[in-house]
Amino acid sequence: MTTPATSDLTALGKQYWLPVYKPRELVLDHGKGARVWDTEGRDYIDFGAGIAVNALGHGDPDLRAALAAQADKLWHASNVFYTEPPLRLAEELVSAAGFAERVFLCNSGAEANEAAIKLVRKWAAAQGRGPERRVIVTFRGSFHGRTLATVTATAQPKYQAGYEPLPEGFRYLDFNDAGALEAAFAAGDVAAVMLEPVQGEGGVVPAAPGFLKRARELCGAHGALLVLDEIQCGMGRTGTLFAHAHDHVRPDIVTLAKALGCGFPIGALLAGPEVAEVMQYGAHGTTFGGNPMAAAVARVALRKLGSAEVLVNVERQANDLRAGLAHIDHELHLFDEVRGRGLMIGAVLGQAHKGRAGEILDHAAAHGLLLLQAGPDVLRFVPPLTISDEETAEGLKRLRAALAAFAAA
Repeated sequence: MTTPATSDLTALGKQYWLPVYKPRELVLDHGKGARVWDTEGRDYIDFGAGIAVNALGHGDPDLRAALAAQADKLWHASNVFYTEPPLRLAEELVSAAGFAERVFLCNSGAEANEAAIKLVRKWAAAQGRGPERRVIVTFRGSFHGRTLATVTATAQPKYQAGYEPLPEGFRYLDFNDAGALEAAFAAGDVAAVMLEPVQGEGGVVPAAPGFLKRARELCGAHGALLVLDEIQCGMGRTGTLFAHAHDHVRPDIVTLAKALGCGFPIGALLAGPEVAEVMQYGAHGTTFGGNPMAAAVARVALRKLGSAEVLVNVERQANDLRAGLAHIDHELHLFDEVRGRGLMIGAVLGQAHKGRAGEILDHAAAHGLLLLQAGPDVLRFVPPLTISDEETAEGLKRLRAALAAFAAA
């Protein structure tokens, strides 16, 4: 059978998809490890991992085996009945997290954060707080999802424009500004603080040393919840299974998705003792959440992503990637800063190249490298956590060629 031309396939997307995306002009076909091939046989090193989703790379045999085994048994049953995979997954998530008592399984990060917002408000209502005292503090540069509530929690106007009226009950502060956070509690209406330990879409910005600890202290002192969105930065991405482990804080709620399924859609909300019993029968729900196929895959992903082998590799490859970026920048002088944590790295473009990250991604694809941006000024590196020494080296080689072509253009 003849493979359709790339132009024929991309034409289908342009004709039939709601035009909310701008994919690059290539059609990916298959992958192995941190390498993928398009329909024309060209290979690419994958430094994007499907936006930090494919944390075990492409074609992991253990994930494939788990999916195949469950596919032969039961695809879907709904939450009207029990099935074993989501029960085991919930137990294993609680055990791995340390702080949690209960789990809500869903299908995506936006759904996990939507559930977190609802849980905060339900908890505040149970405390006798009226709607005016259920404010959730979030931070500029954050990204929490695309539903109407989560896009409102996302303190970036570009994602909100045209969707007004937005839900009330959110207050935005500058990220890492402990003084502003302290002042925000003065009104006595804050029910929760919601943040990413490392902001992803906002430019790969880690929480400053001590900021999460101060947030935890303030929430405790004022009777508020600490909600951590680890959808992008969790599941081993920063070098620990949970990103907040670096800061030694105990959250009340953590949301997960992306790498939890390593490509199979799943999300999860982990609830600590303060909120574990708040939502009772009928308070929330989902048709597909806890799907046995997704849960079977996530169980294997959780086990492997928390392994010493993977976490040691994160540290080694992060060091090599940073060293490679420094070497390239010494030659080409493109970056103001390289920041991040573990294998979640942002290279901030210098003043002369601000706003041109998208152009660099085009050059990268042309040189056989899949790369992401985090806004118009930051290149984002979130490769599979299992990327090999050879794949990292080859990716850096292709990156150097792409950046040289960009600089010369």
